[in-house]
Amino acid sequence: MNDAVWIDGSWRRGSGDVFQNYCPATGDVAWEGASATAGDVHDAVESARRAFHGWSRMPQSERTAILEAYGDEIGKRTDAIAEAISKDMGKALWESRGEAATMKAKVAVSIAAQVERAGGKVQEAAFGSMHLTHRAHGVMAVYGPFNFPGHLPNGHIVPALLAGNTCVFKPSELGPSVAAIMADAFAAAGLPAGVLNIVQGGRETGGALLNADINGLLFTGSANTGVFFHKHFAGRPEVILALEMGGNNPLIIWDPADVDAAADIAAQSAFLTTGQRCSCARRVILPEGAFGDAVIEAIVARAKGLKIGAWDEDDIFMGPLVSEQAATNAVEFQMMLSKKGGQSLRRLKRMDRGGGFVTAGVIDVTNATDIPDEELFGPLMQIIRVPDFNSALERANATRYGLSGGLISDDDALWIQAHSEMRAGILNRNRPTAGASGAMPFGGPGLSGNFRPGAYYAADYSAWPQASQVSQTATRMTAQGFPK
Repeated sequence: MNDAVWIDGSWRRGSGDVFQNYCPATGDVAWEGASATAGDVHDAVESARRAFHGWSRMPQSERTAILEAYGDEIGKRTDAIAEAISKDMGKALWESRGEAATMKAKVAVSIAAQVERAGGKVQEAAFGSMHLTHRAHGVMAVYGPFNFPGHLPNGHIVPALLAGNTCVFKPSELGPSVAAIMADAFAAAGLPAGVLNIVQGGRETGGALLNADINGLLFTGSANTGVFFHKHFAGRPEVILALEMGGNNPLIIWDPADVDAAADIAAQSAFLTTGQRCSCARRVILPEGAFGDAVIEAIVARAKGLKIGAWDEDDIFMGPLVSEQAATNAVEFQMMLSKKGGQSLRRLKRMDRGGGFVTAGVIDVTNATDIPDEELFGPLMQIIRVPDFNSALERANATRYGLSGGLISDDDALWIQAHSEMRAGILNRNRPTAGASGAMPFGGPGLSGNFRPGAYYAADYSAWPQASQVSQTATRMTAQGFPK
């Protein structure tokens, strides 16, 4: 039994019901603990509130030094983090190791961003000087997703703490294990008690945190949940919301020189992390004719050849989906597309080994009708054939989302047009859509977010600017019509 609540720098058992998380590869219990109740959440928020005064007033250099030490501590725990992530949600171990490394790297990137985007400056003026500084919001609620249970909440927490905020972190109930390792790393780095608090649990715990006395909500997850959060805080502009909500991402392939290279990029865009990345390509748009046929054939060959297995098996590319329910959802989504006119080229199906294991699927939806504009979190690629490039752009933009997109083409003119017309916060050329640099902003318009991109731009929502006009002495004021 794991302790599920970390308050004031110490663990305690949650006051709620016991819940378990099962490894989707083996069915073994990966984590078990008692969830945090509304009372536990209240205690966590109050702890963060008490700690805010001292932490926000600590010199920036001291906060930075503690976060740098945290990065070093994360580096010491890379193997433990990777194994915890893989056991929780089934991710291949090589991917989980990459996630752990990204958590460490996030610290240096966040420090650079904080200096550049949320630092201070002084400008001379006739009356004295003008000063720009930044202030922390207060207590930030951080909701973690299951697909990157370490990296993505870490990407909220580190910039928020650097800016002087305190945090209450609710991990996904499908990826709870890494939170304890993060807490241990923060404690070893010298983070003062109460600056970061953790509450484990499901919907009830998340709802309690949503209704608590918080100053901001930092979220990565589904559009449905993000929209719910947005509605919940309607009429409360004093609460900062940063919502990253996924995408129905397009990838256009248009006459590149190398068919195999195009198929490699497309397959990795769609099937990396078993399709459980918000930046995965969901819709691949190809020209009619022989070239498009050749690319599709190569993509299907790669879907068939992917090595699928448990997180600790050798040389696997793809692990299971996060749960049996997720596997069922993926199969049902494919069936829905087929009923609407989609033609299966490589069927996504449950594997004999059970759990969340599915094969990678490819379905041609060119002639399908009434396809929902939804993000399926799974390894299913939709193929769309079009007669010309303008039609490709039109189909690419036919979505309420706008997170990521891409163009595979050797034609510079097509890239210039795509770069100008495609609606995506992350737009790549001849590179996979799945993945982005932490040294760049991450986010997109529409249902992909609320125009508060994360990654390098997380510094923007972690603090608010304060502009000051400063004169060393008070002097008499004059103005037309003003009494002397």
